[in-house]
Amino acid sequence: MEREKSKERYKKVDLSKSSSIHIGPLADVYMIDSYAYPEDAYLIGFLNNILVGPDHPPLMRLSKTFDFIRLEDGRLRIGAATPGGKIVSFCKRHDIAHFEFMAHLPGTLGGMLQMNAGLKSYEVFEYLLDIRTRDRSVKKADIDYGYRRTDIDEVVFEASFRVEEGFDLSKIEMFKQMRSNQPRDPSAGSCFKNPPGDYAGRLIEAVGLKGHRIGDMQFSDVHSNFLVNLGKGSFEDAMVIIKLAEKRVLEQTGISLEREVIILDRRYF
Repeated sequence: MEREKSKERYKKVDLSKSSSIHIGPLADVYMIDSYAYPEDAYLIGFLNNILVGPDHPPLMRLSKTFDFIRLEDGRLRIGAATPGGKIVSFCKRHDIAHFEFMAHLPGTLGGMLQMNAGLKSYEVFEYLLDIRTRDRSVKKADIDYGYRRTDIDEVVFEASFRVEEGFDLSKIEMFKQMRSNQPRDPSAGSCFKNPPGDYAGRLIEAVGLKGHRIGDMQFSDVHSNFLVNLGKGSFEDAMVIIKLAEKRVLEQTGISLEREVIILDRRYF
């Protein structure tokens, strides 16, 4: 009976349809609807910076139980499964400042927290107070975080943020302009993190890979650091072109590119 109940929590998901880069197999995904979850599974959101291969680990995803946003005790409490667009709409209705940049960030709060997502100097951690994991509440001061990284290694169910008045509609347009140089083709966002004092896109272009294509995978001719799927791109072709960029940039510049896109395939752990 218990095994049958467990099976009911799994959902068959076509990851190529829910992934922003339109790559991924059909997979059984455990849907988390309480504070219990499999210890050996990898948490995915809506796959906006993740590339899933055929030899992926067990997967899990927060259910709609954790899609909520509330004002409580002068704080903004947001479930980790809440999409960025929904957060911005709520803040606009309630005249809450500093969340405008989320209008142009794909995915849900959980993924944004995991990688401290943002636009330029605007980051999700800036007004964070604490996060809620299965067993505890963790204050921002106790989390090691920086540019597009954190040391969060637990499932985050919700987070609380400082509230200040003053939703700024003009910022929505400003953030839109920041994203105007990004390709419209399916992608997983920035492929590599910017190394200190330089830009991954500049390095990729400098070694002759801007617009370079393998199969239907290409370093965009709009923005070199975006790996885009031109139609029927495969995981294998994506890995070939990623490794080509790493090899060529290291050989020609001495700089080791660090991936921003997360590779979920046991062969590349």
